[in-house]
Amino acid sequence: MVKVGEHITLDFLGITKVYTPTFFKELVYKIAKETNVEILNVSQHEFKPVGFTLLALLAESHMSLHTFPEHNIISFDFFTCGNSPPLAALDILEKEIEHERVIVRKFDRSTVSLYEDIDNTPGQKSYYVVNNVLENFVSKVGQHIEILELEEFGKSLFIDNDLQVAEKDEHLYSSTMVELAFKFNSNNSNAAIIGGGDGGVARECISKGFKSIDWFELDPEVVAVCDKHLAKIGNKVKDNMLINRIWGDAFESIESIVDSKYDKIFIDLNDDQHCIDLAIKNIDNLKRILKPDGVIIAQVGSQDREPKQVSKWFDIFSENFANIENKEIYIPSFDCSWNFAAAYIKKRKR
Repeated sequence: MVKVGEHITLDFLGITKVYTPTFFKELVYKIAKETNVEILNVSQHEFKPVGFTLLALLAESHMSLHTFPEHNIISFDFFTCGNSPPLAALDILEKEIEHERVIVRKFDRSTVSLYEDIDNTPGQKSYYVVNNVLENFVSKVGQHIEILELEEFGKSLFIDNDLQVAEKDEHLYSSTMVELAFKFNSNNSNAAIIGGGDGGVARECISKGFKSIDWFELDPEVVAVCDKHLAKIGNKVKDNMLINRIWGDAFESIESIVDSKYDKIFIDLNDDQHCIDLAIKNIDNLKRILKPDGVIIAQVGSQDREPKQVSKWFDIFSENFANIENKEIYIPSFDCSWNFAAAYIKKRKR
């Protein structure tokens, strides 16, 4: 967000005293001195039979006074891009003008900002319009976490400058991923979710009637900000007794999981080469904890933007699993189609 300045209006009610033009002119100079702004020019006009208006052109913007004798009101307007807050004028005016009460209004003069989509289609640039920044920090595990309120897509999670989920169309992503898993069979005793910090996949798993869900998530702070700002996404997840949250490196954690535990494993990691490398390195462990008729599902990125990455995921699945299925769906906030891959585990050799 870009803050262009501060803006207040003050309406003094119950005015019975008549003030001279000189009084008002001296008053604005007094306010200018107190708030450290520079008056470039003053224009004023006295109405007949009564009434007065004054405009002070500032190097930092403007200041104005206008009287409404017929309503016993004096109105003051002050906008400045300077360092001193314009609200300092209130103390001066309250002392100098006899009144019954004052109505104070402060205006947010922050502009919307543009946030570049780092996954732009080659040869093009696109931006998200940001209306508000709700969170912006680096987590303890080193991820740059932002919750931005986007004009078109609502509250959205960005990690390391990359959009992860937007509240407006998150359901398309999570429901597609979980539905694909049930194309092979309806088994729903135990599920594992690797990643998916926003809680959308966990929510969909609950709706499918899983008896137990192990949710492996690296960064508790991602889950915390999503619980706080994106509660609609994970509204059935927080404090749900079916979910066992396991913090830390998921692939280290699954080493202690018993063989053949899960009917379904959902891999909802970032779409980058690092995550592909992790999957390759830990593929034997993933197969080990799947039941013989278990299904593994992964979000594998966009065929539109990263076809080599999607192909790599399918190569991994082809080498280790059987009956591979692909599902592609357009995600408006991503501005592209997104791919999900699912597969049966191959029968183990006796």
